Order: sequence, then structure tokens, then C-alpha cells
Amino acid sequence: MDDEKNTLLSDSTVKQDEEEQNNTMNSQVEVNSSGAVACIYDWVHCLLIAVIAVVIILTFFFRMVNVDGESMLETLQNGDKVIVSELFYTPNDGDIVVISHGQKYKDPIIKRVIATEGQTLDINFETGEVVVDGVVLQEDYIIGETIKGDTAIPSVIPEGKVFVMGDNRTKSLDSRYENIGLIDKSDIIGKAQFVAFPFNHFGGLY
Repeated sequence: MDDEKNTLLSDSTVKQDEEEQNNTMNSQVEVNSSGAVACIYDWVHCLLIAVIAVVIILTFFFRMVNVDGESMLETLQNGDKVIVSELFYTPNDGDIVVISHGQKYKDPIIKRVIATEGQTLDINFETGEVVVDGVVLQEDYIIGETIKGDTAIPSVIPEGKVFVMGDNRTKSLDSRYENIGLIDKSDIIGKAQFVAFPFNHFGGLY
């Protein structure tokens, strides 16, 4: 009887040990499962924050615009995607800017600022020289002949206005033409900072 009782106790002890091991294994599986879920949650949370941050930045500080046409060759190519900064921007000579519309032209355009309010301007259409405040601009970026448009060039840029031209001087509709004319500063969306795409044309703009 004692041997049988000891055997029963031993069997009971083995079963208890097995149950404890099973419970321990189940607990470990639950812990590991919870850790995986927490890790996935953290990744999704970080991804959402990153997406929201990008949307806010692109909405309030920067925007991406597509270049359409050849008026800014060779600086910008047709189809380039350009990042434009908007917040607290003030146009300066030489900046490449995105403009909401011209005087009669209603679509957005991208051009280079040649002269701003108060500056004197003279364009020699025979030599192609552009003179701002008595200084001949060194325009290594331009291509084509600087031809005369259909509107008068002001000798002094009026207050609140800027004079713009494309780098492709032969094929650019800009301030030389009545449809674009002088640009209101308030109509300048922002400064083009760099080309984001395509990657073979990636880089800053000057």
C-alpha cells in the first residue's frame, strides 16, 4: 500500500510539474506575442508621425511643383519636380521663383528674378547684356538670344513689383511681354530651392 501510495504521489508530482511547465511556456508565448504587437504598434506610430510631419512641412513651409516647358533651360528641364520654400520669403535678384500668374497669363510660371522694386534696369537687346543698378549681370546660366518683347522695359522697377525672365531667353514668356509684365510681389508663391526629381538632375538651384 505504501508503495502504491508513493507511486500515486509521484505520478501526481510529475503531472503537477508538467502543468507548471506548460503554464510557464504559455506565459512565455503570451509575453513574446505581446512584445511583437507592441513593436509593430511602435513602428506604425512612428510612421504616422513621420507622414503627418511631412504633410505639415509641405503644406505650410514647402511645396513641390512641376516644371512645364523649356523657358528655364538649361537650369531647369521640362518635367523637373522642384521644392519651393514659401514662408516669409522676400524676392531677391537672381532667385528662381514660382509665380501664381502674370498680368494676363493665368497659369503659374517659374522664372528668375532680374530686378526688384527701386532698382534701375537696362537691357541691351543687341548685345544681350542686362544691367541692374549700373552693373552688368554675369549670366552664365542663360541660353539663347535675349530678344525684345512686346512691352516697354521700365528704367526703374516700381514699388511692389519685380522684373523676371526665363534662362532660355529666346523661348521664355516673361516680363518682356505684356501677358506677363511686371510681377506683383504678392503673386510670388516662393523660391525654388532644389530639384527633387529626376535623380539625375537632383541638386540645389542658384
